[in-house]
Amino acid sequence: MVLSTMAGTTTQKVIELPKVENTSYKVVKEISNKEVENMMSTEQYVRQYFSDIPIMIQIARCESTFRQLDDDGEVHRGRAVREDVGVMQINETYHLDTAEKKNYNIYTIEGNTAYARDLYVRQGTRPWNSSKACWGKYATPKGSAELAIAK
Repeated sequence: MVLSTMAGTTTQKVIELPKVENTSYKVVKEISNKEVENMMSTEQYVRQYFSDIPIMIQIARCESTFRQLDDDGEVHRGRAVREDVGVMQINETYHLDTAEKKNYNIYTIEGNTAYARDLYVRQGTRPWNSSKACWGKYATPKGSAELAIAK
């Protein structure tokens, strides 16, 4: 069971050992973020997490080609704008303070996608307009991809 993910290159996995004479032991093994990501691919995670908002799946494909981490295990950053991080390319300059206030860690896949959902509810697809040429053809005709706020 994975207990938590961190912005660094490791997370902790607790391994339960069999009881010996009424004593239980836990061994904490350091595993890399890449190993965690391999347990469920980023694409699978995004497709499952945004199954109710299909345009966000297309945005992740266009923004990061479904990468939360690079091959070295570090968080994926934008080529053009280095402040864009993770699978949803959340910009640190504009969103890090708000994300942290809302307790989202944009350097983890869970926090990156959760903040992206929060951002989508507040602003629709506008934060990702720079890649609209790629994902725009998947937007719904009634504009629900532009604004997700329930009225």
